[in-house]
Amino acid sequence: MNEQIRITPIRLIGAEGEAHGIVPTAQALEMAREAGLDLVEVADKERPPVCKIMDYGKFKYAQSKKSHQKTHQQKLKEIRVRPKTGDHDIQTKINQARQFLEHNDKVQVNVLFRGREMQHIEEGQRVMNQVLEALQNDCKLEMPAKMEGKRMVALLAPKSSGPEKGGNQGAPKPKPKPAPAQAVGAAAPAPKPQAPAAAPSAAPAAKPPVPPKA
Repeated sequence: MNEQIRITPIRLIGAEGEAHGIVPTAQALEMAREAGLDLVEVADKERPPVCKIMDYGKFKYAQSKKSHQKTHQQKLKEIRVRPKTGDHDIQTKINQARQFLEHNDKVQVNVLFRGREMQHIEEGQRVMNQVLEALQNDCKLEMPAKMEGKRMVALLAPKSSGPEKGGNQGAPKPKPKPAPAQAVGAAAPAPKPQAPAAAPSAAPAAKPPVPPKA
């Protein structure tokens, strides 16, 4: 990239994908600097090597995102049974399908018919129902069972792991109501009336003077 490109000349592709033909590396670097971009070698096996003017940071981010999506891309797995498959073998297939679903992969269930088995499709339907019933809590039925030639097919998809919307899970429980308290600013209870104080007793009346004796 940029000054690390030692070979000259190179075949240059512009930032918009336009071809500039074969140019000296120094000229290509100058064009990249003027555009505020990088000169990146995209095909080092070619002679002369192919370089492109681009934003290298955005290019690396896009490559990383693409690689991440490819790694986590959902896959389609298959299990195959026959109308006369025994219960033990059916359970083994069910366990395989459950593991696929846990890894977020879709599962196609195939019941294969051969020869005269096509005359007894109900036997294949019984096996299909056995598989679907065993996995009903691990998946959602994306395509119900149907006949395709000499096989019966159903498609299962992983269940979403997030909580269902509208449920009551995690709803806060109502808190007990506190005892009623006296409101701020409410009038205080009136004091009990007191008995009136007793009036002071009147002073005794003065006795009249005794007249002197003659």
